[in-house]
Amino acid sequence: MLLLSNVSKDKTQLPIKQNNGKRLAKLDEELIIRIAHDDLSAFEELYRLTDQTVYAFILSILKNPHDAQDIMQDTYVKIRASAHLYQKQGKPLAWIFTIARNLCLMKLRTATRTADTSLEDLEDSNYLATSDHKTSEDRIVLQAALNILAEEERQIVILHAVSGLKHHEIAKSLGMPLSTVLSKYNRSLKKLKKYLIEKESI
Repeated sequence: MLLLSNVSKDKTQLPIKQNNGKRLAKLDEELIIRIAHDDLSAFEELYRLTDQTVYAFILSILKNPHDAQDIMQDTYVKIRASAHLYQKQGKPLAWIFTIARNLCLMKLRTATRTADTSLEDLEDSNYLATSDHKTSEDRIVLQAALNILAEEERQIVILHAVSGLKHHEIAKSLGMPLSTVLSKYNRSLKKLKKYLIEKESI
């Protein structure tokens, strides 16, 4: 869980969701092959294993919980429709992220601007309301991450802190060197720490 006190005092570590990483370890590209053959149980299993991570990835791009929920639904519709195009390469989550990113970019092209995320947006999000990020401190940190970090920094921090992905899993899914992920993650925490300390002093 994201805690304001931990980010403010410790620039190298964020508490994270623990169970989601374990679920993703069960993600197998055979599920996508089965979906391509209209296996509904495989589609339901894929959704169960990936929904929190896909939502977090989309949120890191769109910065709006409500838009993120809409695009998440569109992503799974697209996954089911495009499963027959999947080519085995051992990176099913990266393939899913590609679909999600393309839908996000389409959404952004239709928007005049991306507004900063408000605490009210996070509080009203049905999805986040059922997550571990329920306290006001958690939401302040999440709001800061969405509003002050660059896109790749947001993706890394949110995938790690909200979804529970390990750094090497993020590197594989985003197609980045592990060293880059670690560097951007630590830089992001320094930014968050500085921002939150300044915010508390106002």
